[in-house]
Amino acid sequence: MSKLFTKQEVAKHNSSKSLWVVFNDRVYDITEFAKDHPGGDDFLLQFAGKDITEVMSDKDYHEHSEASFEILQDYVIGRMDNKACTRRLEGHRVSLHRKRVALLEKEIEYKTFKEDNFHPSLTDAHIDVKVNQFLDLNKPLVPQMITMRFTREHYLEQVHKPRYLNRPANFFGHPLLEPFSKTYWWVVPLVWLPYVVYNLHHSLLMNQHNIMTTGSLFLLGIFIWTFLEYALHRFLFHYDDRMPENQFMFLLHFVLHGFHHYLPMDRARLVVPPALLAVLAYPWITLAHMLFPSSAAFAVVAGGMFGYVCYDMTHYYVHHAKVIPFHFKEMKKYHLAHHYKDFEAGYGITSKFWDYVFNTVLTY
Repeated sequence: MSKLFTKQEVAKHNSSKSLWVVFNDRVYDITEFAKDHPGGDDFLLQFAGKDITEVMSDKDYHEHSEASFEILQDYVIGRMDNKACTRRLEGHRVSLHRKRVALLEKEIEYKTFKEDNFHPSLTDAHIDVKVNQFLDLNKPLVPQMITMRFTREHYLEQVHKPRYLNRPANFFGHPLLEPFSKTYWWVVPLVWLPYVVYNLHHSLLMNQHNIMTTGSLFLLGIFIWTFLEYALHRFLFHYDDRMPENQFMFLLHFVLHGFHHYLPMDRARLVVPPALLAVLAYPWITLAHMLFPSSAAFAVVAGGMFGYVCYDMTHYYVHHAKVIPFHFKEMKKYHLAHHYKDFEAGYGITSKFWDYVFNTVLTY
């Protein structure tokens, strides 16, 4: 395991005799390299004991070649120990949020996501992995998540910095597993609408074909789903800062929702696979049958599942279609802003209702 250093320990090495820097949460001892630096050791001394991530990524300030990133790897001596840093103070939380938004501001999509013909710029995978020291888009992603080590903050910054490929990413890297990672949009209504009809049919039979009763409970189910849509997105999919500093938790986060923020325009992995939804939905369906009599539970479940189908279709629609002006045009901008401007707000996808209720509305 890499040796861990605190910010205070790194800061002590700020002279030509011992020159350490931090880049993407990794610590480098560049004392020997400073003597051969093209810009002279005086230039590097101004960054001694400091974090140079922003400087290394800023082409306008001081552009670096690919070779310079490769050379830097020869001097890595450990990683930053971010466990020692508390995140409970509100002031620090605000500072952390601003830092994350600032990273997105550097991307051209931060300004273009509102355009009607929005299309993200293609990511150069070779350069991306060298500059950001995250995943290599030319290799299977999940195996990398299993073997690589990140700090939580570096992982969150990078996984929420959208990339774009003009092909589906290689997820598992195994010919038998890879097809299971892909779900096309038409699978959702094909699998779940018959289940909606099945539940409506049972509700009508138990309610002696009382359409008003079944219809009212069906609408209640849709309303309940709108809350679940918001709650699952905000508290389960975005358990970002509540996540322990643990590589397995990073992997779970990545598979569950992090991948979607990392590659938000991957068409084959935008809707929820039926097997995963069955696992997520089973406790809620069971709870509905515990809280309501069967005649009501079937209609509520039908409404909830219909709401889910509308949600997943809307999600795919706002990502990949030239949407109609009514409602969807605004929701497309709103959701893309969640990806390209501020991933810590704007959790509603079919509507902003619960964002208004819980004061998480994203403005742009």
